[in-house]
Amino acid sequence: INIFYSQEDECYIADISDFEMCSAHGVTPQEALEQVLIAKDACIAVMHEKGLPIPKPRYRPAIYQLSAYGRPVLPHPTDL
Repeated sequence: INIFYSQEDECYIADISDFEMCSAHGVTPQEALEQVLIAKDACIAVMHEKGLPIPKPRYRPAIYQLSAYGRPVLPHPTDL
């Protein structure tokens, strides 16, 4: 789950990368998180109703990816 402040919307936005159309907003980061969890449950319910597969988690921040040597792969400073 990604949570960030949107200057344009003047609120916090939360989204779930593995669910393309699942996002929510709130006045605080906590409220945005609570709302996106409700939206996620609704997305899953609709997918079940329509017989659609639930997407498998695929988003992983770079810091959690391991190199061939078992060490975290960090972004290069020029990529930041």
